[in-house]
Amino acid sequence: MKHAPMSDPRIRLDFDGPIAIVTNNHPAKHNAFDDDMDLALFEAFAEIKSRRDVRCVIWRGEGKSFSSGRDVGVIGAHQVPLSHHELMTRGHRGILQIFDIDAPIIVAVQGWAIGASFQRALLCDLRVAAQGARFMLPEVTHGVIPDTGGVARLYEMVGHGLTLDLVLTGRALNADEALHHGVVSRVVPPETLDDTVREMADKIVAAPAVTVKMARRVVNHLGEPVVRAAMAEELIAQTFINKSDDYAEFRAARAQDRTAQYTGS
Repeated sequence: MKHAPMSDPRIRLDFDGPIAIVTNNHPAKHNAFDDDMDLALFEAFAEIKSRRDVRCVIWRGEGKSFSSGRDVGVIGAHQVPLSHHELMTRGHRGILQIFDIDAPIIVAVQGWAIGASFQRALLCDLRVAAQGARFMLPEVTHGVIPDTGGVARLYEMVGHGLTLDLVLTGRALNADEALHHGVVSRVVPPETLDDTVREMADKIVAAPAVTVKMARRVVNHLGEPVVRAAMAEELIAQTFINKSDDYAEFRAARAQDRTAQYTGS
């Protein structure tokens, strides 16, 4: 196993022969992401994208959860010299590298996969859940919308009704329901999760590289344009929300512990 140092140790990148393993390595916070972790993740994907010897990618989380989403404890704590629009553009550019990696990406999900981390997992090729895993899109309850492109992929999988149920109510989707709707392809006992995804990766690596590449290309081309279009729409919508009267009222009401009075503008 060869280790590739990242700019932030909370993202680990290892190479085991033709298999790249990306690990969310911040278990004390259930692998919640901040800006520095985002950049390290994008750095890991860039490294994988540059290596022609990588035949399959495993993306996993250390500890109890794949990722609890955004680290709300650091929101607003750091002054980044970028506008909200620019931050979103940087995030979109970073995660869209997934589509430029020739190797399939298998995501191993245990515990929680929340918000942008759930959406990023949806953009990958395969998802395997441990029993007890839960998926959630709570953005609307925080006054914003999902903005990482995963909702377009979710819509393709589960349809209009369930997508809006998850987006508008923020309820959790459990592993069995996720399997029923095709959000994950397998549900396994937690103790076998890593072994299962490794076995899947080994089978992919054993197949002819060009065949795997072309099979993935055909399937991904069916949905990739929709994802890219959705991300462009999300960029506009989220930027509008960020400047809206209702979002300002949402934040003020939260800070003042009062009922918000929304105007729809």
